[in-house]
Amino acid sequence: MTTLFDRHRLGDLELPNRVVMAPMSRIRAAAMGLATPSMAVYYAQRATAGLIISEGVQPNLVGQSNPGTPGLYTDEQVASWRPVTDAVHANGGRIFAQLMHGGRVSHPDTTGLQPVGPSAVAAAGEVFTPTGPQAPPVPRALETAEVPEQARSYADAARRAVDAGFDGVELHGANGYLISQFLSSNANLRTDAYGGPIAHRIRFAVEAVAATVDAVGAARTAIRLSPGGTFWGVEETEVPELYAALLAELARFDLAYVHLEATTEEEVLVGLRRAWPGTLIVNPVLPMGPKQADRTAADHWLGLGADLISFGRAFIANPDLTERLRTGLPIAPADETTYYQGGDAGYLTYSAYQHTA
Repeated sequence: MTTLFDRHRLGDLELPNRVVMAPMSRIRAAAMGLATPSMAVYYAQRATAGLIISEGVQPNLVGQSNPGTPGLYTDEQVASWRPVTDAVHANGGRIFAQLMHGGRVSHPDTTGLQPVGPSAVAAAGEVFTPTGPQAPPVPRALETAEVPEQARSYADAARRAVDAGFDGVELHGANGYLISQFLSSNANLRTDAYGGPIAHRIRFAVEAVAATVDAVGAARTAIRLSPGGTFWGVEETEVPELYAALLAELARFDLAYVHLEATTEEEVLVGLRRAWPGTLIVNPVLPMGPKQADRTAADHWLGLGADLISFGRAFIANPDLTERLRTGLPIAPADETTYYQGGDAGYLTYSAYQHTA
């Protein structure tokens, strides 16, 4: 049986294990969306993962969701990321950049711009802004002629990511952000070629992936999806059919991987495993739900056919999570109050397991 500690070929990369560090926003970037020396230390500390996927990185200014997040759309941002990727590689790791366009999940106080989305429908909940949580504004519905530009923004950021030293990119197609909004049946009320029937709702995702593959190659391109997820108020109808159709289109590209979250029934995800011919990463618990991913959940999904398993919150307080999983050491709890507060406390202050005599 496949174990978490077997090797796996991922495109041009040879992964030493099947443990993936999931993307997690930590809100530690500097002004102008620059990566920092602390971010280099943070990711390098976790380089024993088979693969690291970075926090969400905005591909353009209008795509920024939260304050304090990094970008990949200026030369200065590219230069700021190089010490991060160098540090990960120096520690023997591999790192993909997650490209995250927030779409309607944004605010003018953060970007200076009105958010855009598939339709003029506001997100649910509250968005983070420089002055605290606020209600999301109604986004400006993209004109049909504007949609391809936003799809290309992922490809443009992917080129910059490779220039910054990343091994590849993961398009954030999950959790209620822009790609997810186009897949949605309540955030996307369009009547043009990007809305309505399933074949139209998947078009934006497919175009974004196709542009990215053209930019950096299929072996460096991946996508994360949350079938049936309801983050930020999105809803999806015909979930099995929607994602089966999307994966059928994506299968033409021979992507590095598809990354599925456990946001729907297990039988639906197993069906998508059968439908996807390439490498599949599964995040085995609901993101930000009551449970954290653990060895038991990982082994369960490896048995169901997943190739790699992603761990999110467990990596925050356990930079040596891979070794803890390997040897059965305790998983330390993280201080949730430091998730997004900025600074090095709760970011760089967690250590490897301390053995006692």
